[in-house]
Parts: sequence; structure tokens; C-alpha cells
Amino acid sequence: MTDKPSSSNIDASSFSTSSVSSSTSQLRQMYETEQSVFQAQPAMVQRFLEMQGRQVADAIVQRLSHVRFTLPDRVTYESEPSGEKKTHTVPADYREQMVGGIKDRIARADIRMALRQRFNELEQSTHRAVSLSAGLIRYATVAQMVQGMLPSGRSVTYKAAEGEEIPTMPVSKAGEARSAITAATDAIVEEGGPEEGRGELLVPYVPAARRFYLPQWVAFDDQGNLLVNSLNEAEAHLASMQNFLFVLHAAVSLAPYVVVDEEYQKKRYGMLGQLVNQGRALALYEVNEIAQTIKRRAASHDLNRGLSLSLPYFDDQELEMRTLDFEVIPAGRIMFVPAFVVLAAREEQVKVAQDTRLSPSTRKYLLVELRLLEQSFEALTEA
Repeated sequence: MTDKPSSSNIDASSFSTSSVSSSTSQLRQMYETEQSVFQAQPAMVQRFLEMQGRQVADAIVQRLSHVRFTLPDRVTYESEPSGEKKTHTVPADYREQMVGGIKDRIARADIRMALRQRFNELEQSTHRAVSLSAGLIRYATVAQMVQGMLPSGRSVTYKAAEGEEIPTMPVSKAGEARSAITAATDAIVEEGGPEEGRGELLVPYVPAARRFYLPQWVAFDDQGNLLVNSLNEAEAHLASMQNFLFVLHAAVSLAPYVVVDEEYQKKRYGMLGQLVNQGRALALYEVNEIAQTIKRRAASHDLNRGLSLSLPYFDDQELEMRTLDFEVIPAGRIMFVPAFVVLAAREEQVKVAQDTRLSPSTRKYLLVELRLLEQSFEALTEA
């Protein structure tokens, strides 16, 4: 077995378009090398590595400032050119590892950067067993994050809206099974099954939700209707999807070669489209709620001392909800008039259309929200 490539020279964010093919090939070689070294270990050592990987992965996901892990007492590898398996003992003074000190705990530093640095140092060690052990724990950690921590979802296909790069619109598959029968706690009843005389069919989640990767986190259908009991529950679903992608991104930051893993690719594709779709739907729903709140407060003459808005929108680059803050009526004794909202919304549309800090698709949907706000008060202005 040849020496494994060092991951310290790989930066997942630095690949240019012209080098994508060679970079992917290099990452795949690194991934397959680490995988083969892991599989060459005795079963007991593999279980030990998985336990250490789980420990490190938990620290990353919980955003701890420090973590302890232990290198195995021995590692096995195939020597070149004979292919003979050899076992090397890891020196005792290298086995116990501590990442993150008191300063990191006080500053609440990101453990991922410290872990990358420590793994890189250990993998460059002159002790072959230490180098291999560090690579094995790195591999076990990202394998746990991608395959062990995150639920697997449905097989889905998304398409991108015209002019957009991220596929977010689920495509229904002809002839796909409607669903399996499940408990009533997470199921709905649909009438008119595919077979005559079958009666009612108990299915988990509504049809709109079943077109996504993880239906249990779908809060809005394709018409923007709320499928859950409250807005707080919808926000909790969004947070769950964001954490799902955080785990995947954290795995890549620790070991860039994991991007070639099929399970990683399926999970990232499935969840990215779902998160962006649901984030945009949540923003639109909240804009409608804001418009209704303004109307109710205006009817009770509760807006005659000024009005400022924080309009929520989903940033598809940062993958999080943000707000556009602007003033509708200056503070003071000014009577509320619907035309103020119309004018303010139009002014913000001009500013947003020219804001290059936002991605084109983020600007597109933020402009949709502003037009929605404008139209909500245009009829009142004309009246």
C-alpha cells in the first residue's frame, strides 16, 4: 500500500472550475485509501475507531470548545510491494489526545479548526502508526457524521426554477408508491385508493410533504399553506434542516474527501433543495402575517406613532433566515395611511434590485415579498 495523501493540502473551497475533474479524482483516491485502511483493521480496532469517531463527531455537532479522543493501540496496513499485512504499535505517549484548551473554552472557539490542525499534525508524524491512526479517526468521525448521525430520506428529484442554480422544486415520479401504512400519530387518511373498493388509505404526511427528502420536516405545501400546528413548529422544522446541513458541511470541513461519498451526496442534494424551498415558503408566510397584523393594528388606530418593518427572507447563500429592515412611517404623531406601506415597499424594491451582496435568486424572492406587501395595501390606497 502506498502512503496515503495528506488531507492538509486539500481545501474544499479553493477548487477552480478548470481543476474540478482532477480535484474530484484526488479526493476520490484519498477517500478510497482511507476506507481501505479502515477496512483492513481487525473488527475490534474498527469498533474502537467508531467509538472515538462518535465522540469527536458529538463534540463538533454540539459545538463544544474541547474534546478528548484516543488513538488505537495498534494499526494494521499492507506493505509494498509484497502486500503483506503488518501491525504497528502506537507509542503510548501519543495515544491520549486533547484538542482545545482553557483559552478556547473561554473564547468558545470553533472546535473544527483546532481538530483539523491536530489531525494534520498527527498525520505528518514520522511514526507511521501515529499517522495512520490519526487518519483513521478522521475517517471514522466523518463517516459517523454522514452515515450515523443523520436520518436517511426518500429518493427524490428536484428541478431548478428558470434562472436559478439550486434545484428546489420536487418532481413527482410516475407510478411511485403512495405510502406504507403507519401509526395514526403521524398519518393522514386519504380517500379513493388506486384500487376499487380499497376504501380509505392511511398514509404518513400529506402528498406535498411526501415529495421531499424528509417529509417530517415539511411545514408548507406548494401553495404556501401551513401544514403544521403553528409558526413556531415550522421554524423548528427549518432549524432541524439547517442543523442537518451543518453536520454535512462540518464533515467536509474536517475531511474534504467525504464529498465523493454517495450517502453524503444523496443527503446533501435531498436536504438542500428541501431547506431552500421551505425557507422561502416560511418567509412568504410571515410576510402575509405581517401584512395582516398591520391591517389589524391600523384598524384599531395603533400605528399613529410610526412604523418600522423587519421583513424576513431566506438567504440561499448563507442558508438562513434574515431580515430586511426599513422604515415605513417616521416616529411621531403621524396618522397611518396605507399609501405609506405601498411607497416604502416600492422604494425597497429599487434598493434590493441593485443589491449585489445578495444572490440573484435571493433578490428574486425578496422582490416577490416586497411586491406582495405592496399589493396587500394597494387596494386600500385606491379605496
